[in-house]
Amino acid sequence: PLGSALRQARAARDAGADGLLLMPPYLAVGPREGFTAYVRAVAEVLPVIIYMRGSVVLTPEQVVELARIPGVVGLKDGLGDIDLIQRIVLAVRREIGPDFAFFNGLPTAELTMGAYRGIGVELYSSAVFAFAPEIATAFLAGAGDLLTEFYEPLVRLRSKVPGYAVSLVKAGVRLTGLDAGPVRPPLVDAAPEHVAELEELIRRGKEVAAAHDS
Repeated sequence: PLGSALRQARAARDAGADGLLLMPPYLAVGPREGFTAYVRAVAEVLPVIIYMRGSVVLTPEQVVELARIPGVVGLKDGLGDIDLIQRIVLAVRREIGPDFAFFNGLPTAELTMGAYRGIGVELYSSAVFAFAPEIATAFLAGAGDLLTEFYEPLVRLRSKVPGYAVSLVKAGVRLTGLDAGPVRPPLVDAAPEHVAELEELIRRGKEVAAAHDS
């Protein structure tokens, strides 16, 4: 895994990237020292934000240790364990300071941002911005009714089929007129009836967003 990660990191650097979101190593799972060495090696190529998800479940002490590595600039949480991420935030703020970045990295992060903001995590990545930026920006500006009118129904739709967190984004991008291509196996493209449901959700979400802006 490290060899592949370093090749990709160097290619990204040579292409002009400023940093990387460092995914968990695939297949092989090693001890704490091994993961620290993995992160250190990649961070020597480009600054990294560590993605805590899957096999990467870190303790507050581990995150503090990783945050001391030059080039490690943030942590993106894809677990959703609020107790754990709160303890991590408190430990890093105490030991490292305010500049280390934390992100909510859950699928459809808007649905959980109330909880994350409550523990001091203000940043998140919005998959909806890829296909409905009007909705994403209206929510960021305070259109809280989008939670019930758009985001919660979107999460229910996403939950119908494993992998739809990716498939529905692709479908949404295609609905904008951009050929994003199919998803790759083992994922499957969204079924036609689910694409139609997504299209209706987007229509309704844009209505709510426009009303908020007016």
